[in-house]
Amino acid sequence: MTIDEFTIGQLAKLAQTKVQTIRYYEQKKLLDEPIRTEGGQRRYYKPALNKLLFIRHGREMGFSLDDIRELILLSGEGDCSCEQVDSIAKRHLERVNSRLRRLKSLQKELKRMIDSTQHGDMSDCRIIEVLQNHKLCSTSHGEIEKI
Repeated sequence: MTIDEFTIGQLAKLAQTKVQTIRYYEQKKLLDEPIRTEGGQRRYYKPALNKLLFIRHGREMGFSLDDIRELILLSGEGDCSCEQVDSIAKRHLERVNSRLRRLKSLQKELKRMIDSTQHGDMSDCRIIEVLQNHKLCSTSHGEIEKI
């Protein structure tokens, strides 16, 4: 093994991720199938590490796997316009802004529920009452995505 050659465990450590995550990205065709030794061990090189770091950073920024796949494809087209990349980033920003609006609405409703509680018996608990009946909410906070 050379200095620029990594096992899957080494690659995971360098990218600060799990081996299962690397296998998952391979399965989703975000990472190329690695070269295998005669014994069947995967061998990765610097381009695979760079691509894995790109994927991880994109995921940390909330981009979907489909967005990342598209960005990877576009990044390989060195002479094309950045317009398509901009479009993907703008579409993602719209999703982030939408989520922020829903979270702000949720924050407002939770604050109102907590402020209206009497701290008395469970039968008088305003929070339970509101959770049981969405009509008692003062805002239309909609369906909140899992955080």
